[in-house]
Formats: sequence, structure tokens, C-alpha cells
Amino acid sequence: MRAAKGPISLSGKIPFPEYFLNWYETYKKPNISERTQRTYIHAHHVLKNYFSDYPINDITRQNYQKFLSDYGMHHSKATISKINSLIHACVKSALYDDAVKKDFIQNTNLVFDKDRTQKIEYLSMSDLTKLVTFLHQTLNPHFTAKYMILLAIFTGMRLGEIQGLKWDDINSNFKTITIKRSWHEGLKIFKDTKNESSKRVIRVNDDILNILSQLDHSTEQVFINQYGTIPTSSAVNKTLKESLKDCGINRNGFHFHSLRHTHVAFLLYNNIDLYVISKRLGHKDMTTTIRVYSYLIDEYKTKTDQQIEKVLNSLEIGASNNHSVVPK
Repeated sequence: MRAAKGPISLSGKIPFPEYFLNWYETYKKPNISERTQRTYIHAHHVLKNYFSDYPINDITRQNYQKFLSDYGMHHSKATISKINSLIHACVKSALYDDAVKKDFIQNTNLVFDKDRTQKIEYLSMSDLTKLVTFLHQTLNPHFTAKYMILLAIFTGMRLGEIQGLKWDDINSNFKTITIKRSWHEGLKIFKDTKNESSKRVIRVNDDILNILSQLDHSTEQVFINQYGTIPTSSAVNKTLKESLKDCGINRNGFHFHSLRHTHVAFLLYNNIDLYVISKRLGHKDMTTTIRVYSYLIDEYKTKTDQQIEKVLNSLEIGASNNHSVVPK
């Protein structure tokens, strides 16, 4: 990252990649996690490859659509969607600052490689039941990885959020878990959550609270194992892979973050409102939830459509001529 020299320029006359970088450093960098910062830096490098000589106020909708087509044809839908959303936020800010005359991203179309676009990995309800039962029957409080896996299934929490959980964050009386930090497993220090919306309070049930109560309460962090450390991503994923194998569940591409997807699938299957799911996951708004889980949402649409038909049938039009409604 370059060192800032003097005031940061947000003039429409500077090249688009430089404008994006300055905008990111001014408005975004101070409030986002290290991981999210890398996403913005990647977007900056992508812009350098396509718009190195273009001032932001000279770019047209046609120029940008060509970029979407060229870049998108070699990348997945998730990748191009994320890049586009970051760039669009920058352009809308530029519009507010009069650096551009119009939003040249509006009404453009995403292009992506369907072969690279992977479906969300999640467990079926029957496989989920198998895994939960197995984990519960094989828990050992000296080894906390299985407890972490169960918490992810019950809450949809990210791994870093689970690693950074303290006992003070768990309120057994109100059956809530407060998420206000994450964990940097490399430096072994607490860090901020992915973003401000990731700070949230989520409701849990007695089952998961009783399971967590088995762990050592003399430590500050919940998931300290017998070695005095927090299980790493590698260790937890190894335990998850072994557990799936022991359950006879063959999912080669399934990893810890897939438990978050499984939690969403479980909630959708049980007709939980999408807005509630979005807040529970710590998404800024429902747009993020819909973008990430569009495949899952479409899959459960068939089930919802059948429920709508059943509700409509309850109106029983013409069921009784004696009670027909005649417009006046």
C-alpha cells in the first residue's frame, strides 16, 4: 500500500483506478477488517488492468459494459458481482462529489462464466441431523473443535467470530450471543468484526447453551482447548472432514464456511423470513443475502409456491353459492 502524501485527491480528472484507491483510503479503509481491505485492493488491481489511462469522468456506460464482459467471461458470478458492487459504491460516491456527471454503471449487465459459478454447498436436512447427532455423541470438552462446529450449525456464525467468543458474550438468561469481535489466528489476537453490521446479538436455544456449558469457564475465551489454544481453521476443518466421513456423508467441497450456508438452508426450509436471516448473519442489508444465497432462495421458491397455492385454495371460491360476494 502506498503512503499517503498530502491531501487525497477525489477529482474526476485523475485515472479511475487512482480515484478508486483514494476513495477507498478516505471512506472505507478505516472502518473495515484486514480481510475486506484485501478485497478492495484486489478491485483496484483489476481496475488498473482495464482503466489505467481513463479519467473517471471520461468513462461511459459502454466502456464499463465492455469491462464487465471481458472480465466476467473468465470469472464466476460471485466474483464479478463483488467487484461490481465495490466499484459501483465508488461511482455513486463520485456522483455525490460531482466527480462524474452520471452513474455509468446503472443499467449495465453482469457477465460471468457459468462453469466457474459454484452452487452454495450445504447439507440436506437428513445429513444435517446425522452430523448433529454424531457431534453431540462424541463431544470431548478437552477438544473444542466439535463444539465450534455445532455452534456454527446453530447460529451461522463465521469461524473468526466463534474463535473470538468470550464467556461474557453468552447470556444464558436471555438465550443470546453477542458478537462484537473476531479472532486473528495468525497473530493470536482479537480483531474487529468483518464490518459494523457484523456486530449483532443473535438468539439461541437451550440445547446449544447446554452443550457450551460443558466447556471450561475459567478461561476468558470459550473455545480454549486442553493445549491452551484456540483451534485453527485447519484444525477445525480437519475435524469437520473426519466427522462427515464418520457419518457416511461424502462432500468433498464442504468446509467450515459451508456450515453457515447450511444454517441458512435450514432456516429457509423452516420458513424463517429472509430479513430475519439477513440480520442474523450480520449482513448490511438484504441485498447481500439475496446475492450470496440466490441459488438457495430459488431452490426453496418451489416449496414456497406450493404453500402459496395451498393458501389461495383456502379461499374456496365458489364453494358456496349462498355466500357469494356480488360487487356493488
